[in-house]
Amino acid sequence: MPTADADAATRYDVAVIGAGILGLATARELARRGERRILVIDKERTQATHQTGHNSGVIHSGLYYTPGSAKARLCVAGRHLLLEFCNEQDIAHDICGKLVVAVEESELAELQTLYERGIANGLRGLRLVDAQEIREIEPAVRGLRAIWVPEAGIVNYRDVALAIARDTPGVTFGLGARVIGLRVTSSEVEIQTTGGTARAENVIACAGLHSDRIARMTGAAPEPRIIPFRGDYWVLKPERRGLIRGLVYPVPDSRFPFLGIHFTRRIEGPVWCGPNAVLAFAREGYRRRDVDLGDLAEAVGYGGFRALAAKYWRTGLAELARDLSKRLFLDALRRYVPELTANDLLPGPSGVRAQAIDREGRLVDDFAFDTAERVLNVRNAPSPAATSSLALAKEFVDRLERMRSGMPAPA
Repeated sequence: MPTADADAATRYDVAVIGAGILGLATARELARRGERRILVIDKERTQATHQTGHNSGVIHSGLYYTPGSAKARLCVAGRHLLLEFCNEQDIAHDICGKLVVAVEESELAELQTLYERGIANGLRGLRLVDAQEIREIEPAVRGLRAIWVPEAGIVNYRDVALAIARDTPGVTFGLGARVIGLRVTSSEVEIQTTGGTARAENVIACAGLHSDRIARMTGAAPEPRIIPFRGDYWVLKPERRGLIRGLVYPVPDSRFPFLGIHFTRRIEGPVWCGPNAVLAFAREGYRRRDVDLGDLAEAVGYGGFRALAAKYWRTGLAELARDLSKRLFLDALRRYVPELTANDLLPGPSGVRAQAIDREGRLVDDFAFDTAERVLNVRNAPSPAATSSLALAKEFVDRLERMRSGMPAPA
């Protein structure tokens, strides 16, 4: 990492904060547009350490998102770019398709709404299937009706992220350097880190679980805040992986941006079952015993989180109970695959989702960005950010170019 008294050659055109898939894709897009001096900073010593390396590996189709929203637009565009990149780089992936299954009459209206949303978002091959067709696609799955989503698939996003880094020669990486301060002047941004100080004309912050903290350093609005939600998975034991051929999802609760407990076949072979969604006691709290008192106090002390908890406390308690009880988790899975038993499930991995919440306690659903002078902050980029990463990178750099030219940012 360059130090404060480094020579002029260490002044970068753009510094990207965050070496997850979004930060790496952004660096690649900057390089493709002719930026020559690019710095990528991350507090970890390896790339793609957190959300990129802990997600389910689903290639989303764009089914769930409000037509016209950034998520809808960028997921559909990003999926095409992602598949092109995987083919160019020979990255293993499988467009295995997904079933979104209604198991109760009360879910059918929402299923129809979801289908119409997918059609509006331009998904191809989308169709409603009956109980018999569900069994033909996924023999172990039972339901009243489902949406068949043939464009959904699976990939290992850490493999994608590392390939993006390899496809971006000439970028300087400042790994193992945590950002502790940002000072914006009339001519540059001074980035103070635990590894020294760097200077750049502009900064794009793709800081994930710490995006609100980085944004506050730039003088941006304190809200929305990031609240970390941990999601735990079980996995099917190897001899029972054949129960699931592709992806099987529930009809989601429209009040929340989470998609509910589902079945995900991984590109490496295992089948993940989950996740739930409970408050993580640390921003990087992948285990129940991971507790950071500062992170926890910041979360529960935030009025937006307390407003959310007051409104949805019953849902929160149900998620917590399922997190602590294998039997309750199994009951949720058996709604779709009745033959599952407790012996079929082995403990699996966990991930932490960086979920933005505003001061009124609303979960921010869409991608969200803001700009301070010389800095673009990515404030909310949850799923399907990995699928959308290459399209999001284009969006970020477009916004940077508009900011440099003095043009107003798009809505």
